[in-house]
Amino acid sequence: MDAVVNFFRHLGLSFIPLFVAIDAVGGLPLILGITKDEEEQQRARTLRYALLTAFALGLGFVALGKSIFAVLNIASSDFLIAGGIILLVLSVKDIITGKFIETGSGTGAAGQVVGVVPIGTPLIAGPATLTTLLVLIEQHGTGPVVVALLLNLLVAWTVFSQANRIARFLGTGGLQAAGKIASLLLAAIAVNMVRQGIGDV
Repeated sequence: MDAVVNFFRHLGLSFIPLFVAIDAVGGLPLILGITKDEEEQQRARTLRYALLTAFALGLGFVALGKSIFAVLNIASSDFLIAGGIILLVLSVKDIITGKFIETGSGTGAAGQVVGVVPIGTPLIAGPATLTTLLVLIEQHGTGPVVVALLLNLLVAWTVFSQANRIARFLGTGGLQAAGKIASLLLAAIAVNMVRQGIGDV
């Protein structure tokens, strides 16, 4: 009984920091902007790719993150800077060209790519989320942290499932405007990530 209570205590203490790090509610306007050119079914597929990517990356970091960082001599600040640069390049590209990713394989391939980058990572499973996972494992153990990650991604899916309804409400013009605002916000987030990384060096 004590073990069960202890597990749920660690689960709760792991869930809250991950909820803040993933920030599904705050990320919804950005995701709407990124997927502004997609039909409803394609947007749903893109978000599935994004959540699967985030979960796979999260599990990979839980299992191998510290070892990889140690072998490659990478600090969390390096990870912040790299993630910020990638996000900045993608956001500037969208501001200039109107598209995050160019593909020649049709909308399905484009949605899959966008679902992986930038939505799956670094928006959902970004440096903040992955670093939080590594810290939480040290504090609460692998089991509660993995369950907390899964629960948070389920919460994110629940939030993101409202994306099509919001898109219908905004209409084409509203989505185009949201897309440009999202790109500017992504650029600001990217600069902040780089700044934090440099500050931590």
